[in-house]
Amino acid sequence: MSLLIRNVRAIDPASGLDGLRNILLDDGRITAIAEASAGFTATQEIDASGLWAFPGGVDLAAWLREPGLDHKATLKSETYAAAASGITTLCYQPEPGVNFDSAAQVKLIDDLNRQAGFARVAVLGNLTQGLKGEQLSNMGSLKKAGCVAVTNGWQPFKSLQTLRRAMEYAATHELTVFVYPLEHALAAGGYMHEGEVSARLGFPAIPSAAETVAVAQTLALASHTGARVHFCRLSARLSVKLIRQGKDSGLDITADVAAHQLFLTEVDVSDFNPLCHVMPPLRSSRDRDALREGLADGTIDAICSDHQPHEIDAKLAPFQQTEPGIAGLETLLPLTLRLVEEKVLTLPEALRKLTSNPARIIGSEAGRVRVGAPADLVLFNPDSLWELDLNHSHSAGKNTPFAGWNFSGAVQQTFVAGKRVFHV
Repeated sequence: MSLLIRNVRAIDPASGLDGLRNILLDDGRITAIAEASAGFTATQEIDASGLWAFPGGVDLAAWLREPGLDHKATLKSETYAAAASGITTLCYQPEPGVNFDSAAQVKLIDDLNRQAGFARVAVLGNLTQGLKGEQLSNMGSLKKAGCVAVTNGWQPFKSLQTLRRAMEYAATHELTVFVYPLEHALAAGGYMHEGEVSARLGFPAIPSAAETVAVAQTLALASHTGARVHFCRLSARLSVKLIRQGKDSGLDITADVAAHQLFLTEVDVSDFNPLCHVMPPLRSSRDRDALREGLADGTIDAICSDHQPHEIDAKLAPFQQTEPGIAGLETLLPLTLRLVEEKVLTLPEALRKLTSNPARIIGSEAGRVRVGAPADLVLFNPDSLWELDLNHSHSAGKNTPFAGWNFSGAVQQTFVAGKRVFHV
């Protein structure tokens, strides 16, 4: 059925569209956008006066757990949480407990998600078999199965030669390599950022060099192999500088940052808060400020949730024994919009980091409000004020340090392929 959204402030950050419009959805696509005075007819209508309409978010990093780690979360629970948070496309990040070596494994995710029906799920395939960093995966088969990129996640490679061969092989299939930059030998045994706070607490720490060394190595290999590389979860000031230099030299690279890295620092670990145990670790305020600057000048292309839902027990042990990760779906959009309030980004820039930019990175046609684009839209009330209450969160993971934070603006309705998948 066709749907007409009337009198809405339509925002397409990719084209610069920002004005009062009527938007017509039909057969899963946006079929018309016109001035609010234009006359359209449709099977259904919504009067969206006072609301914004912008593209559904494209989240480059979600650890959806199912199948294999269903005690933490399920694909159904997390895709619904995504829809409720204005996210319409999720990149499923492989991990040792749930990874993708074969087309059959990718098809299983497609089948599970089709049954749920709340969001699109784009699978990142394994770069090496079992993510063990030794033998290369069958990337050609994974691409045919629908994988949008390949990665080894946080798992180490046997050698730089293995990474080089993997990048060369990915390049032959025109697959983007998602790299989590970490020199494991430098990070071994660490739990938080190496700095003043770790020295005071006496914690084994991870120096920022563990990331920047890996960034430098990967940039050299990107130059050598010609592979298209996406750098995941930057956290260090020097990493931003290196990515900026790599882009200036013409390398085909992009980068993202997790939303929590833009607000939290090593100081938030001072009280041994296990909810702030993340990888990469929360770093210094100088690093955080450099990440914000990298976003503003375009060095960092996208903001992601790095959503890692955990069961309660995973965060109840002493800090060093807890599992790293934050459940970030429900704070991705509000934290990004807070950057607008703090004048780090303009509204179009902030939305671009969540929509058209990450869509471009994975080769998706999503992330746009234009005629012919998928009807993946969010209706948003900018005047709503709310507090993050874990008793009312939708994700199975309640492991977030942002509980109790106040935010402005809330998702009212979410559409995927023209179908309403969430409404308040």
